[in-house]
Amino acid sequence: MNGMIKNIKALGFPWVTQDPFLFCVYHLDAYPKGNDELAPAVSLEGRHLGRDISGKDGWSMYHGTKLPGFPAHPHRGFETVTVANKGWVDHADSMGGAGRYGEGDVQWMTAGKGLQHSEMMPLLNRETENPLDLFQIWLNLPKKNKMVEPHYKMLWNEQIPVFSKEGVSVKVVAGVIDGQHAVSPAPDSWAQDVNNEVAIWLIELDANKEWQLPACSEGINRSLYFYEGTAVTVDGESINNHCVMELENGSLHIKSGVQKVRLLLLQGRPINEPVVQYGPFVMNSQQEIKQAIEDYQENQFGGWSWQGLDPDHGMGKKRFARFHDGSEETP
Repeated sequence: MNGMIKNIKALGFPWVTQDPFLFCVYHLDAYPKGNDELAPAVSLEGRHLGRDISGKDGWSMYHGTKLPGFPAHPHRGFETVTVANKGWVDHADSMGGAGRYGEGDVQWMTAGKGLQHSEMMPLLNRETENPLDLFQIWLNLPKKNKMVEPHYKMLWNEQIPVFSKEGVSVKVVAGVIDGQHAVSPAPDSWAQDVNNEVAIWLIELDANKEWQLPACSEGINRSLYFYEGTAVTVDGESINNHCVMELENGSLHIKSGVQKVRLLLLQGRPINEPVVQYGPFVMNSQQEIKQAIEDYQENQFGGWSWQGLDPDHGMGKKRFARFHDGSEETP
């Protein structure tokens, strides 16, 4: 192993992350055509509905029973960054927020002191298949921000900067590259302070292309995920299996092989605080976890005013966001 790669680990489910990140999962589902209810227009027989992670026929229903996705569930103490490269997500939450996003959009949601939300995947295409290509990344909050008011914002695809040169593109969800600054994240995010050097970059290299990953400061954690393509060379080391590489801070050379490659970079200054996790709650102590459970049992983080735990926004709705203050936005 060369000096720029500290460690190499296989990609599991979820992917291994480093502080300040808590979790990263990649969903790649070849959903079939949808029906009039935005659900799969095929039989669901043989699937363990409510907990289908089978990958049968190239796709899963996850916790959905009609639409694929994740019906209402609570969070406290961290942020979710959902990158919908392909396909669609219908969002609803206990603070009155709602939205439909996809095809390159990113939702940045601060759970803070707690909210419930649902993330359903409507199959809007009735004449063709409905592929889904989506990351969900959990970014921790420091103790001082764990109990902030919940918040979410949209980073519409048209707003997100892309660094490009011949055969290379880097979508800058967070951070800055070559003067291209990402859209500002949610206001209480660890990524809001530029000194934390948080970066979420979606990197693509066409076949037989090369690129120099810029250096970052000492003390910054960085993980490079190789998840599509047959081979990539990283700082002279040939990588032939999909994996995560934990990197040193210097600049390093990336070169694709005979096929296009896709990589994800997660980078940031560690928060360096205790992490105590119980399912969807991430706090600093067991007592805070106990309090989170009691608070949720008492008030359900604002309750749930939606009809059903798995609401969708219907066939005709375009991309939109309705925020907690009642304001609405479209790209």
